Amino acid sequence: MKLRFLGGVREVGRSALALTSGDSTLLLDYGVQINREPGFPLHVPPKNLKGILLTHAHLDHSGGIPIYYVGHRIPVYASKLTFDLSRILLKDFLKLSGYYLPYEYADVEAMLSNAQTVNVGETLELEGFTIRFLEAGHIPGSLQFIVEAEGERILYTGDVNTRETKLLNPADLNYGELSAVVVESTYAGEKHPERSELEKLFVERVREVVGRGGTALIPAFSVGRSQEVLCILEAHGFEYPVYMDGLALEANEAMLRYPEHFRDHELLRRALERARWIRGWGERRQAVKRPCAIISPAGMLKGGAAAYYVEKVAKYSQNAIFLVSFQIPGTPGRMLLEERKVLVNGKPKPVKAEVESFHFSSHTDGEGLKSLLKSVKGNPKVFVVHGNPENSEKLASWVSGELGLEAIVPRVGETYPIG
Repeated sequence: MKLRFLGGVREVGRSALALTSGDSTLLLDYGVQINREPGFPLHVPPKNLKGILLTHAHLDHSGGIPIYYVGHRIPVYASKLTFDLSRILLKDFLKLSGYYLPYEYADVEAMLSNAQTVNVGETLELEGFTIRFLEAGHIPGSLQFIVEAEGERILYTGDVNTRETKLLNPADLNYGELSAVVVESTYAGEKHPERSELEKLFVERVREVVGRGGTALIPAFSVGRSQEVLCILEAHGFEYPVYMDGLALEANEAMLRYPEHFRDHELLRRALERARWIRGWGERRQAVKRPCAIISPAGMLKGGAAAYYVEKVAKYSQNAIFLVSFQIPGTPGRMLLEERKVLVNGKPKPVKAEVESFHFSSHTDGEGLKSLLKSVKGNPKVFVVHGNPENSEKLASWVSGELGLEAIVPRVGETYPIG
């Protein structure tokens, strides 16, 4: 059995891995690097491709998959919720970046017409491979895979969170004996703040701003982070109006259909019923004038309804902008955080509103990754992916030094035998 790394190594983005046994190949994720022009992983000829396994809906794991449906029919496996969320994100991606993409709406629909639904705890037999699906704890619908073939067992974590959140249960670490582990390393060099204290502080700050008559804008990713923030406010008895806008509303509707993917679906349902869903420009213009909290994509202020809100909210000192997602360098959100400026008609303008960042990550931190790797049985090779070079090397060094396992930070295009 062989592993070939197609992307998502020594970087975050375009995750893709090819697993070959005999003349059968599986693709594990096939994402994009989201720059002005999307970057793609290395290509795998579809001839021997027996199936595509998708861990979750985020575009850095799913955004390249429709390429394989331009004239081909290959089964793609994920949870039903992941397929529903992928439809939302892929169609929005085409709307924003279609000029640069080698596929069209029809190819997204062809991909989804080849969807094969799997669930947490299920086992699938596919062309000589046996695949087990585990909870990943990252975003709603996310999965980890254990793939068996030729007497070897390989774990692919995808993006993973080992800690419980208001929205999701933690990742399942019941892996058993493994021959190889492919593990993410996004925050391998960091320790996240204690979750309950962070939630308490966040709610206190939002309450303080709205209580004094201000608007608290919370730019958040439409899938996962928006709903997590809403559940945190609801769980802490937040008594002021909360508005939601943008693509998050479509994601909300999908999530209401699948209670099995949530730690406390009743909390999510109650929070979504209480929130006010903004459906048009009239409501948007009214909301931004009121004392309230507004949860709206995009999480890094790159377009979306949040780009409109931030321009209005930034002008007044009684307001606040609370960033709850990582801000990639070069994004408007990063500029806001570091320079306290926002772009208005293409020009940077100073911000009078308060600006604060809260690190609600859906990836586990360094301690969580170490716990995950300590739970593995056997003597597996460990391949460290999905992180900047420094974090990937740091985790690999810990694995070899502390666990005594062979640890590799692969490069794009490299192939490794398993067993």
